[in-house]
Amino acid sequence: MRKVQIYDTTLRDGTQQEGISFSAEDKLKIAQKLDELGINFIEGGWPGSNPKDTEFFSRAKELHLNNATLVAFGSTRRLGVRAEEDANLQALLEAGTEVVTIVGKSWDKQVTQVLETTLEENLAMIADSIEYLKSRGVGVFFDAEHFFDGYKSNPGYALEVAVQAAASGAECVVLCDTNGGSLPRQITKAVGDVRGVTSVPLGIHAHNDSELAVANSLAAFEAGIIQIQGTINNYGERCGNTNLCSLIPTLKLKMNINCVTKEQLTRLSDVSHFVSEVANQPHYNRLPYVGASAFAHKGGIHVSGLMKWQDSYQHINPKLVGNRPQVIISELAGKRSVIYKASEFGLPPLGSKEVGKVLRQVKALESQGFQYDTAEASFDLLLRRTQSAYQPPFELVDFMVVVESRRRLPLSGNTEELLSEATIKVRVDGKVVHTAAEGDGPVNALDQALRKALLQFYPDLIAVTLTDYKVRILEETAGTAAKVRVLIDSSDGGEHWRTVGSSANIIEASWLALADSIEYWLVKQGKPN
Repeated sequence: MRKVQIYDTTLRDGTQQEGISFSAEDKLKIAQKLDELGINFIEGGWPGSNPKDTEFFSRAKELHLNNATLVAFGSTRRLGVRAEEDANLQALLEAGTEVVTIVGKSWDKQVTQVLETTLEENLAMIADSIEYLKSRGVGVFFDAEHFFDGYKSNPGYALEVAVQAAASGAECVVLCDTNGGSLPRQITKAVGDVRGVTSVPLGIHAHNDSELAVANSLAAFEAGIIQIQGTINNYGERCGNTNLCSLIPTLKLKMNINCVTKEQLTRLSDVSHFVSEVANQPHYNRLPYVGASAFAHKGGIHVSGLMKWQDSYQHINPKLVGNRPQVIISELAGKRSVIYKASEFGLPPLGSKEVGKVLRQVKALESQGFQYDTAEASFDLLLRRTQSAYQPPFELVDFMVVVESRRRLPLSGNTEELLSEATIKVRVDGKVVHTAAEGDGPVNALDQALRKALLQFYPDLIAVTLTDYKVRILEETAGTAAKVRVLIDSSDGGEHWRTVGSSANIIEASWLALADSIEYWLVKQGKPN
């Protein structure tokens, strides 16, 4: 069975994506997760280029990695500088890693127009750098930057760069599709030609500008390369890099390549979410294999088939990658979708009449602007409310929201301020509570008033916070009279849930989503007992 080396560059190339900036502590945590996933090489950054990367490599010496080898990244020596005097190469050695990766030009136009030197001098820079690093006892991988574009422009020179790197002692020559514009057949042809002129192990580093990074990496692997570089969640500059979250399970499950163990593969979704959280990036639901929607089923026919045969509408068992199937409730849902969700929520089995009632409610409410496919907490409550024995933890009697413009003294600068105040009556266990609260806006005031009323009965409610609030206008042509849909994301510090409300009155829509959020959490906590 063929082997492949998985090389992760999330901590270096991934950070070139706008909006991503890892601290040294972040990098240490991610490196530990990547090691647990079974990654072979972890590129930690460019030592000497910034203080954070220097700190990372200093602290990384204390990491206990069981599977991965840490790699420092840099470039060939600078033009006109001897290798032993080059600050970049010295920083690589000071990083203390067993292996370093250096990048050099392999496209003749890049050499003459960007590096502004001769083709011969570029070859000397590559040779001098690799030989010097090897003489200091470290392993060297060589990234042949822009290799495939260089191969199209001047195949002879691109091949000469690969041969020079191999002859100088590079343990792997990595062919880079830096601009991400190559097609799989072009990758296959170029890799075959490189294999014809050198026996050194080859790698692939593909960018995703044509949405082909994974396909190109697989094509390169089938053509004979042994190392594939990429990032978690496709992070990287422009359109990103080869997505290891797609590549790894494809190799393992589709091509029978033992790149990670079965147990390690089940951690893939967790690692994907962990990295996005540390990067402070929303996790893209439609990521293959690891996204929340990767195994989501909305159509009633699909759900019916899924319940009869798990593989009917899934290309793999989602548990293999640490994911799970998700049935989406909408006006397209059938009876089996409702039955599936009730079972998933741990609710008692629903009778045929109850299921029919739920479906009629969903279809009617979605026609009014509600949307349950992204608000499962509200659908959970809808199911519970169909049961005659259900007792809500609180009931609304009435509420009133006032927004008042008050005049300030002229010395304060702004002569007007807005005051939002909500008054609310709720019934809890037969007792009516009447409270009022001010807020930064009408919805915040309503939230504060509701909490003020409920905290005396449910003090643990203090843990619940609203983490996001979205409003969407549903009928743009109706102007200010249009219906709106409100989605509220909530959290108690551990669990996260979403609720929905819809109305032509934005305050009412907000109340419906807000009340569902609080009621859902109280019910899940077993309150009232």
